[in-house]
Amino acid sequence: MSARLPLFPLGTVLFPGLVLPLHVFEERYRALTRDLMALPGDPPREFGVVALRQGWEVAPPGAADHGGVSLYEIGCSAELRQVTELTDGGFDLVTVGRRRFRIEELLDAGTPYLTARVQWLPEGDGTDEQADRLAPRVLAVFRQYLALIRPGEAEEISEQLPDDPTVLSHLVAATAALTLPERQRLLALTGTAARLRAELRLLNRETALLRQVRAVPVPLAELGVTSSPN
Repeated sequence: MSARLPLFPLGTVLFPGLVLPLHVFEERYRALTRDLMALPGDPPREFGVVALRQGWEVAPPGAADHGGVSLYEIGCSAELRQVTELTDGGFDLVTVGRRRFRIEELLDAGTPYLTARVQWLPEGDGTDEQADRLAPRVLAVFRQYLALIRPGEAEEISEQLPDDPTVLSHLVAATAALTLPERQRLLALTGTAARLRAELRLLNRETALLRQVRAVPVPLAELGVTSSPN
């Protein structure tokens, strides 16, 4: 099923179920916020968060269009949960990722912000046996990964990790130290099992690299030397 959706291009990737706070100061996105607030609360007020391939989140001074901006095809809708209006006319928003979509066509909607016709993408129905088998393995490696990057908080964080395979796949994709293209590839994968399988490879890679780096001793004399910028 297709729908019209206002877009908010960002230099990040949003996943379903993840919280995304936003500070809105640019006029085109102030207009988007006002338009969303004017809608009834049922169904949920949604806009599309889509990562930038090329271009900037903030338009250069004097720019009247979105020229030079290139977007990824797959994004995630953000549900508006909380709006705080600021004295300067901007907004602080609390949003939550809701559902994935594919951009079919950018539309001329007569608004200062981008609007697209999008196709909603299906998620797993919770009965995927492959995902059920993969989830404990991903969870185990993710705990090892957390212990390496956040040793003081790993145990507390591990106790809060979800068992649901789909929720886990989105959480790992959003919180592991991955590049934007890697996160985007995870968002675009069809099915929870495929996402978990890819994350298992990425986590094993990152964990091995972290262990290798920590195993290499650094001479104390090098720690006091200012590195050259060249």
